[in-house]
Amino acid sequence: MDYEKFCSQILDTDPKIRFATVYDEWAVRVGGGMREGVKNLLSDHAEKELVNLSILDWKARKDMSKWLGKTIYTLGEYDKVKRFSFYLGDDHLLLVSSEKDNDTNTVVDEVIRLYYENQDKN
Repeated sequence: MDYEKFCSQILDTDPKIRFATVYDEWAVRVGGGMREGVKNLLSDHAEKELVNLSILDWKARKDMSKWLGKTIYTLGEYDKVKRFSFYLGDDHLLLVSSEKDNDTNTVVDEVIRLYYENQDKN
């Protein structure tokens, strides 16, 4: 999958989406980034720490999947933003943040739709 294109499509779906980035299991960015013109609320260090914690959480959820099934996404809602983690198979994690007033179901539905559309093209 072309992760740069995928993340760009996610940003194009809604101006309230601030960030869409795919990481591999080693927390290496493989595509995406912050919406142009949007100020990052985190320092570089804090962002790396949050990505690393998200990767650890993803790995822990993979271990639990034998009992609960695979995790599709998780959501953290903060005072300033919503932060989504989408589990793209066993090898990639998509992190998306949006404005807090954004509709959760719309974001989730659009990301999942785009993921499957992009998979079909490969």
